[in-house]
Amino acid sequence: MILCPWVRCGLDRPLERAYDGALAGFRCNAVLRHMSPVSPVKQQAVAERLRALGVREEDLEERFVRSSGKGGQNVNKVATCVVLQHRPTGTMVKCQQERSQALNRFRARQLLADKIERQLRGAASAEAHRIAQLRRQKRRRSRRAQEKVLEAKHARAETKALRRPVSGEGD
Repeated sequence: MILCPWVRCGLDRPLERAYDGALAGFRCNAVLRHMSPVSPVKQQAVAERLRALGVREEDLEERFVRSSGKGGQNVNKVATCVVLQHRPTGTMVKCQQERSQALNRFRARQLLADKIERQLRGAASAEAHRIAQLRRQKRRRSRRAQEKVLEAKHARAETKALRRPVSGEGD
């Protein structure tokens, strides 16, 4: 049995033969698990958020297209841009913020969750926001706030008084 040669791994697990793209060789299970740019905890959090919104993974249509903009040769040659569509609602998001396809997949799911949440809860929250704003506008100012406004008015009056031409002296 061969143990993991990476000290950073910290695990005494047997090595498995795995192919990870350009490099072929022996990798520890723990190292393979940490190869993704997004931690499993964050991926699970987004998956739970989508589930709470009623979005199933089967309802998502995911396409990969070539990105544009910064990123150099990687962006020009590899399809790193992620287009994610939720079929039942027709909601579509496109993410090409990062150079990594895996990170763009994660961010696209975050954006989709944000967009669907705004659609579902947006109308109710917008109305609540409008009502709260009206309530704040109509509310009477506190005594301290009234004093601050008066102090500002007096300070402004003194500044304006200094601009007046000097009068009463012999011309």
